[in-house]
Amino acid sequence: MPVPETILREALAADRTLDALPADFDALGRRYSGKVRENFSADGVRTIVVTDRISAFDVVLGTIPFKGQILNGLARYWFEQTAAIAPNHLLEVPDPQAMRVVECTPLPVEMVVRGYLTGVSSTAIWRAYERGEREFCGHRLAEGMRRHQRLPEPLVTPSTKAPKGEHDISVSRAWLIDQGLIDAALFDRLAALALALFARGQELARERGLILVDTKYEFGIDREGQVRVIDEIHTPDSSRYWYADTYDAAMERGEDPRSLDKEFVRRWLVAQGFTGDGPPPRLPDDLRIEAASRYIETYERLTGAAFEPTREPPIPRLRRNLGLVGRSA
Repeated sequence: MPVPETILREALAADRTLDALPADFDALGRRYSGKVRENFSADGVRTIVVTDRISAFDVVLGTIPFKGQILNGLARYWFEQTAAIAPNHLLEVPDPQAMRVVECTPLPVEMVVRGYLTGVSSTAIWRAYERGEREFCGHRLAEGMRRHQRLPEPLVTPSTKAPKGEHDISVSRAWLIDQGLIDAALFDRLAALALALFARGQELARERGLILVDTKYEFGIDREGQVRVIDEIHTPDSSRYWYADTYDAAMERGEDPRSLDKEFVRRWLVAQGFTGDGPPPRLPDDLRIEAASRYIETYERLTGAAFEPTREPPIPRLRRNLGLVGRSA
């Protein structure tokens, strides 16, 4: 059931949304800060704290109430649902916004899988097609296709993993191999895993009345040399979802499919003239509330369970659950 708007607005307060973590969290290990996640590595284990930050076009925009709890819960759900297809790094979930995982060496490529000709970012397959390009990441595209049309088969369209603050670049298998970023055998193995994971994701989403449109997977190698899925999987941050029951009608009318992810935030940014360069516009509170509501609905639809937010201020709760109680901020 939906979380009341009064609770969402209460969570807009600075001490109720998780943006930055104080220095005492460095006791968890060597810190690496991503756009959304704070990572701490020590003794072969990584602690990942999922903040409430939201990013688009590779730029951090602000925070969304309960976003970290939702992403963490969904990642746990999907890691459990897909463990038989590909090993992942999950060990335990000690806090609604944190997990402990096997330390892996990340591979320098994101395996993006696309099922539809869509997207608004500069790296989107639709943007390339709209410019007249008929080859995308090494795949030939037919003439006469329409925006949001389903592709004949899902395509693996890898991208580089840009440092924080820089933009990813869509590339081909041949480019990655030529640059020495990955060898052919490992790329093909990752591509096969990505397509299998995507098929499972589409299957479960379809059962819940949704279309998994596209997504990205990140992989790493553990100390024993095993390839594992890392970071997150099939969350609204890494994936695009549409409502299945309205897709055909939207296509007939030439409209955008009704979406259930953060794509509407990207569209709002584009309407403000922002596509990743320069300072981003401030997200209005009403937009943040709407984003939170969509994240919650995605969680509830996909898991089949009600989302029950933990309303305690996140930093003291995380300190307690991660064993940092008694340390000064």
